[in-house]
Amino acid sequence: MISKIEKFTDSTYFTNALKATISAVIPVLVCTYFGHFEIGFTLALGTFLTYPCDIPSSLKHKINGIIVTAFLVAGVNLLINLTYPFPFIFYPLFPLLIFILAMLSVYGQRATFTSFSALLSASLSFAHMHTGLEMIQYSGLILAGGLFYLLISLLFHYIKPYRYAELQIAECIKLTAKYLKLRGDLWNSNADRKAILEKQLHLQVELNDIHHNIRRVLIGKQMNAVSSNQNRKMLIVFVSLLEILELALSTSFDHNRLHQKFDKHPKTLATYQSLAYNLASTLKQLSKNIVKKTTYIPEHTLREHLSALANAISEYENELGKTQASEGVLMLKTMLEYAENQIDKIKIIERAFTSVANNYDFKGKDKDLEKFLTPQYYPISTFIENISFSSTIFRHSLRLTVAIILGGLAGKFLPFQNVYWILMTIIIIMRPGYGLTKQRSIQRAIGTIIGGVIAFSILALMPNHLILSILAILCMLLGFSFAQINYTVSATFVTMYIVFIYGILTPDYLDVIQYRIVDTLTGALIAYFANHFLWPSWEYIKAPEYLEKSIIANRDYLKEIFIYYTQKGEVTTSYRLARKNAFIEIGNLMASFQRMSQEPKSKQKNILLLYKLTELNHSLLSSTASLGTYTQSHRTTPSSRAFTIVVEKVLKNLEQAIALLEKEIIVDSNEITNEEVANRFTELKNIRQNELKEGNKIEEEAFSLKMQEAQLVIEQLIWLINLSEGILKNTKKLMEDL
Repeated sequence: MISKIEKFTDSTYFTNALKATISAVIPVLVCTYFGHFEIGFTLALGTFLTYPCDIPSSLKHKINGIIVTAFLVAGVNLLINLTYPFPFIFYPLFPLLIFILAMLSVYGQRATFTSFSALLSASLSFAHMHTGLEMIQYSGLILAGGLFYLLISLLFHYIKPYRYAELQIAECIKLTAKYLKLRGDLWNSNADRKAILEKQLHLQVELNDIHHNIRRVLIGKQMNAVSSNQNRKMLIVFVSLLEILELALSTSFDHNRLHQKFDKHPKTLATYQSLAYNLASTLKQLSKNIVKKTTYIPEHTLREHLSALANAISEYENELGKTQASEGVLMLKTMLEYAENQIDKIKIIERAFTSVANNYDFKGKDKDLEKFLTPQYYPISTFIENISFSSTIFRHSLRLTVAIILGGLAGKFLPFQNVYWILMTIIIIMRPGYGLTKQRSIQRAIGTIIGGVIAFSILALMPNHLILSILAILCMLLGFSFAQINYTVSATFVTMYIVFIYGILTPDYLDVIQYRIVDTLTGALIAYFANHFLWPSWEYIKAPEYLEKSIIANRDYLKEIFIYYTQKGEVTTSYRLARKNAFIEIGNLMASFQRMSQEPKSKQKNILLLYKLTELNHSLLSSTASLGTYTQSHRTTPSSRAFTIVVEKVLKNLEQAIALLEKEIIVDSNEITNEEVANRFTELKNIRQNELKEGNKIEEEAFSLKMQEAQLVIEQLIWLINLSEGILKNTKKLMEDL
């Protein structure tokens, strides 16, 4: 229990909540001491409105983001106060302002949080309207509160400049270990491979987010990528984790075939599975040591387990004889080689956390690192391009604007006490997707009711203002901490915090809070129905777009591998970028499927077909990566015309699938027939056989390498052909049903 509390208090979520709480509490305490509670409360409001944009990034982007957000929330408040007394200006301006603020989300994650803060500022402007010099003073205090939050955030940054990156690296190591554990589970003879694959796809979505966060923090111009030993060490670990994941994804085995072949030799596969589990366990241990800041002492002797597998292979070969065991030994040596490569990469991570990393040779991996980041610029053309119903953000912005107008009308013409609370609830709950909005509406309602019941009970038993103040601060801290972890718990604590504040400030708090609960439920209902009926962005409409991006990314990755296979040399930046995009897009495709599964059954059109295509794309990525990792670690024979034609057939299948998704027709006069592909495979096998006939003139190790290439490369090419044909066939079905 204590270890869980320590882990929670050391988490990024708790740290961010602590920054926001300190930034809010200090102005209130200081100003109250001097008899100016209202000033302190307004400063605290400025910190609340600014802190959401403080997301992981380089220091420069953090500072710029917070400053822009602080000025924007203050400016929105001032603009509404200036125009509200003039209905002919205010009523057309307000919906336009809401729409523009919501549309800022087209510029990425930080802009989305800035948009959210500005929208909250717009809704809270109606809580207290000001006139004359007072409105300027009020907006100035909100700005000052935001800048004060920047000061506190910078203070935290310089106290622990690398803690966030360390925790993200630790989480990345843990998730990668989980991925390796799932790979180990596949070796159970009765394993549910479909369920394991689904877990791997879900895990890929989480890994994409973690990788994105780490890139933003570690790769930046101001750090020159490797400007400090600590940053360099974490870059070493991150690059190694990416390679571990790629290797795990790329090394696919035919488990059914292996289990059949080694059915009478279970010890061999059991030895390998034990090694696979120990690889995952070692990474998990590393993750725990980073979080706890303890010295890493290896619990598993991976080299000994590797030797045990090598011995098991020798025993198998001796038992069956060299000739009869040749095919099985070839399979087992591939597994041994995979495990050896993974151990080498894990050892790099171990050394990074047990020794100085200054002398580590990146071998060019630090070249062009900034290309792996999403560019941070905000052209007006991006905004204009999204003014279309094909844009999810445009639909959401329009929907949110109408929902806020409906909320305002409900507050004005129905007996509600505070319109701004309805508007604020709509802004907090509404999301571009139906599933998340529905989920948040329910969680917000449950949290409000539970928090209200608990807080009222405490108020009845302990009306002491000092105790209530302490409880309010604690609830504020916990409410912010759980905002990204468990929204129901977060809503519960935030409700309790609000009740305690009103209990301290207002004698008739009971009536006020009852109105707040009604306002919250009203806002939640409006948000839910707006997302359902006003230009809904059902996922089946967007799914083909994510599918297309995934196929394009796989195609580009295969092209880069083909270039590398034919030209050799060093792995290029374009190769690594193509690999990164392929991993990201398969995660995005799976995320699209997840969102669709949360929508009404009537809107889950072709959901099984979409999942089938997700599986096929994942398998294609795995097979493509397998070819890529093999060519990087082996001296392959020169590429033949037969090899080129087979790869071109795969690429043509993918191109046709892309054309179908774009509703275009490709007329190809040079279509490669299946008969020609079959002939080319025969040709490839003949080439390899001719090479192997010369085996008498070469040493046994070289002969073994040629055998391995003959089997692995040709098998991967056959698999790529089958997968690309499956993608094309199922894409046709998907487009016919739309």
